[in-house]
Amino acid sequence: MKARINYLTVGRGVYEAMLGLEKYLHQCGLEESLMHLIKLRASQINGCAFCIDMHWKDLRAIGETEQRLYGLDAWEESPYYTDRERAAFAWTEAVTKVRETHVPDDIYESAREHFSEKELADLTLAVATINAWNRLNVAARTEAGKYQPARRRESGKGA
Repeated sequence: MKARINYLTVGRGVYEAMLGLEKYLHQCGLEESLMHLIKLRASQINGCAFCIDMHWKDLRAIGETEQRLYGLDAWEESPYYTDRERAAFAWTEAVTKVRETHVPDDIYESAREHFSEKELADLTLAVATINAWNRLNVAARTEAGKYQPARRRESGKGA
């Protein structure tokens, strides 16, 4: 597969706008591992090889287990996730598949049991953002496999 569009060279404004969303999401207060898990799950649904590769590597870099990563595609049957994570995955799938689901009330109510209103707004923005990244990367045929996660600081506080 041949790459089509290089956003860094011909669509710099697109890339910078998306980075602005990521900057907000990075400081919004949702758990880093949860953010990467929902990004990985949406990317699986959307078939974005670049983002699957990226978020898999980012999750491994922060210590996520391979078992939880392998089970993510079948999270409903896998015993490795918390109730909060399960609510986030259901929300992620409903928002990602909005045309099919129209984000049902029962999924909203379940999410509200585990997330504050602000957290749910941030989670929704995270899902919308990864869906946009997926669409940009799939359309551009961005090559998967070369991404390397940033090195984590060695201090006791983490990154």
